[in-house]
Amino acid sequence: MTQPPKREQTDDLLAATLADLVGAAVVLDPKLRIRAATPAAEEVLGARIPVGVSAVTLLCGDRPKRPFAEALAAGTGFRALIPRPGQHDSSDRLRVRSVPIGTKGWLVYMSRVGSADVEPLCFHGMWTCDPRMKAMFRIVEKVADGDTTVLVRGETGSGKELVAQALHALSPRRRGPFRAINCAALPANLLESELFGHARGAFTGAIRDVEGHIELARGGTLFLDEVADLPLELQAKLLRVIETRSVIPVGARDPIPVDVRIVSATHRSLRHEVETGRFRADLMFRLRVIPIHLPPLRERPGDASLIVEKMIAEMNTSGRRRIERISLAAEAALERYEWPGNVRELRNVLAYAYAIGEGAVLELDDLPPELATPGPTAAPEVAVNEPATSGIVIGNPEARRIRDALVRAGGNRERAALLLGTSRATLWRRMRSLGLQ
Repeated sequence: MTQPPKREQTDDLLAATLADLVGAAVVLDPKLRIRAATPAAEEVLGARIPVGVSAVTLLCGDRPKRPFAEALAAGTGFRALIPRPGQHDSSDRLRVRSVPIGTKGWLVYMSRVGSADVEPLCFHGMWTCDPRMKAMFRIVEKVADGDTTVLVRGETGSGKELVAQALHALSPRRRGPFRAINCAALPANLLESELFGHARGAFTGAIRDVEGHIELARGGTLFLDEVADLPLELQAKLLRVIETRSVIPVGARDPIPVDVRIVSATHRSLRHEVETGRFRADLMFRLRVIPIHLPPLRERPGDASLIVEKMIAEMNTSGRRRIERISLAAEAALERYEWPGNVRELRNVLAYAYAIGEGAVLELDDLPPELATPGPTAAPEVAVNEPATSGIVIGNPEARRIRDALVRAGGNRERAALLLGTSRATLWRRMRSLGLQ
């Protein structure tokens, strides 16, 4: 008869499973005591995390303000930055986020924050907390003023057109038109007419002169998406437009002066396309005077959760359904997925979830089949504001902390004990010894 696994083996298996699924996290019981911690959490804290210790004592120390503990004691999810325990550098902080595990306790995720550069930022419709994205935003701000051609490199759905729109909005051409055309969306003959325009009689059905996108973007910005797919015969014509700042429509003879800035984008390497003979080297050098790289969503830790939060808030204002939180399993699936379609795919997934699901909780079954795999996770919660202090000054630091905890707990000693990371009996003894009856 097979013997059941020993308790130690089961605990090791559960700990390994937790570490693999959630990364840096600790599990708390209803008394806010740590019941499990992953190795990644100990690495983030820089110290061993003993089982049974109060999470309040571990994470808050003796600081008088403890919004993290107050939120959990009140049964509220918490998301905020707190000072990293044992560190005096104010820029060395932890990002913590908690969600309830039913009524049995809390799962608290944590990640180290080395500087304010990882604070969430919205730049012309692009949300991020990733330093590389923010560095890219700074490049956009620097080059927007000029007329130099820019090449945006990024995967499908990563937001290349948003970068082009930001360049236009920050430039002196902002009052001019912004025209966009996808070079991969049309056959060569139609693309030529759409891009360069055509003269009356140029082909059957051309009953009048028609301006192309290059002329229509006069005084503004022309965005050429997927420029690597531009046919070779049209590449020569585009090169001439850039060099002469004029365009010759299909079927016309005389060049028409144009004042337009060209921003192009591709998900492929133009250098590789040149090596294979599919792209002109001279045009590549003209287009990529300033190359800008847009990182894919899977390489931007934390951005998927941030964008989910912002998109849900946006959809809640106009949809038939209002989502208040995401289930543990659903958010695990969202965080685990590689997002080959990047932000565009993420938006489509949330639109699917809104249409399929019901109620205030986004469940795992609401997600498309390719995401709906089991696993726990955390739900983004509203940040908790720190309550005001009592304003009473007591000479003894411990007495001050106890009084502040009692004030914040509304006089409830059990909740105050949770805030202080101790038991109610110990709190009562300390109050009596300090004359705080």
